[in-house]
Amino acid sequence: MEDNVHALRPKLPDSEKVTVNLGFVDLGHIDLMVRDGFFANRADFIRTAVRNQLERQGEAVRQSVARKGLELGLSHYSRAALEAARDAGTPLHIQVLGLASIAPDVSPELARAAIASVQVLGAFQASPAVKAALADRIA
Repeated sequence: MEDNVHALRPKLPDSEKVTVNLGFVDLGHIDLMVRDGFFANRADFIRTAVRNQLERQGEAVRQSVARKGLELGLSHYSRAALEAARDAGTPLHIQVLGLASIAPDVSPELARAAIASVQVLGAFQASPAVKAALADRIA
């Protein structure tokens, strides 16, 4: 039975690890809050702090997203979608705030023919060959 199971699309990670350099006093404050039970761990504190800042600036961010015409969230570009853009003669301008991913079966040649530009605020996932083919189009 397991031989008949095929993944439709590889599972993408829902987050990305970020390294933050903090001063010793700031780190001590975080550890104190964790020890006193305000947060489960350092990562919980940092995630909460980031979310609070994003919420505080939420309206300005929403206006900027709208003004810049960014697609918000997860955007996946399949081989079929890129072939359709290429065949229609309307190359894509990928503008995403979140995650933009290009299917693993997309060739570098198809990517160059179908994608005019890539601007991603967040993460861009594509094969190394596709990223190399689009290097001059990635802002």
